[in-house]
Amino acid sequence: MSLRGDYSRAASDFSVEQDWTAHSAEEHALFRRLFERQSKLVPRYACPEWIEAITGMDAGGGIRKFDHVSKKLRAATGWEIVAVPGLIPDEAFFTHLAKRRFPLTVWLRKPEEFDYIVEPDVFHDFFGHVPLLFDPVYADHLHEYGKGGLKAMRLDAVKMLARLYWYTIEFGLVRTETGIRAYGAGILSSGGELAHSVADPAPRRLDFDLEKALRTEYLIDRYQSTCFVIDSFAQLMRETAPGFTPLYDRLRELPALPP
Repeated sequence: MSLRGDYSRAASDFSVEQDWTAHSAEEHALFRRLFERQSKLVPRYACPEWIEAITGMDAGGGIRKFDHVSKKLRAATGWEIVAVPGLIPDEAFFTHLAKRRFPLTVWLRKPEEFDYIVEPDVFHDFFGHVPLLFDPVYADHLHEYGKGGLKAMRLDAVKMLARLYWYTIEFGLVRTETGIRAYGAGILSSGGELAHSVADPAPRRLDFDLEKALRTEYLIDRYQSTCFVIDSFAQLMRETAPGFTPLYDRLRELPALPP
């Protein structure tokens, strides 16, 4: 698949300048439309930590300047945003996370892609991922994930670790006092999958199981048929804290599970 985005000006770590002034009035308007649609859904379906964070981000006025948000993030959890042209190689991605730098795509989808986009764009990354970087426990987990990703590369285990990212950071659910809610960015930024994942009877919602998550393949072209539910970010941090090396060795001998 040919990637979108201009990689010609990327640095060795695949970072680029945001060039906020290059965004057109039409792009800012499209971002606002996307934000307004999702903002009507998230009070019912998003986890409270995400809702609390988004309310303090002033994110509904158009595409934000990354450096302004990074200033707030550094004060809250030590994280910052780094602009990238789009999807980047595993090593660069893990290295950024291990340095508490979240790679954020600079381009925005076209109007005809309002409901579905193949690659993550600035709306998906900003709306879905950035708010929870203000939560200290979640932010620490993502930092540890980055360090674990660099280790997984040395152990030829990235495929297994990518499944964990998919079923937690992208499509994770969490139990709250008011019921199951979404914290995964892929769910929170999707107009259709948010209600599907949280409330529709079709998906299987399984208690979080680290080994099962590492073994379970996932769907990239349709709504998820399986979701994992955590009790809290503290549980996610606790259950992913032990070293994965013996786990990788054991799981290599087992078949992958279907989505």
